[in-house]
Amino acid sequence: MSTSVTDQQVQELAASAKPYSLALLRWGPQRHMDGAEEIEREHQRRMVSLRADGTIAVLCPVPAGPMAGAAVMTVPVEEAEEIMAADPCVRAGMILCEVHPCLGFPGDALPG
Repeated sequence: MSTSVTDQQVQELAASAKPYSLALLRWGPQRHMDGAEEIEREHQRRMVSLRADGTIAVLCPVPAGPMAGAAVMTVPVEEAEEIMAADPCVRAGMILCEVHPCLGFPGDALPG
């Protein structure tokens, strides 16, 4: 950690925080069920569409392991839960999803 930050800078950043929802996706027991590849493609198209619409601000697929991915969503938790409950992989039991409230800082971005 080489950048010095003052308490005032921390307080100013904290004051700018906005509410978001964090969707954590884990692979479920039906991950390898018959027809899983087509269901997963439908899931991928839907997630990218939600990103294009601005409902998902940051989309982070996880390429290996028990996690399937994470998404920072711009809607309240209840709405995010409804959106994710309708996901094809979630409905099929291929993905399990938890949605948590979180705070984020407008303007933050992944490096290019």
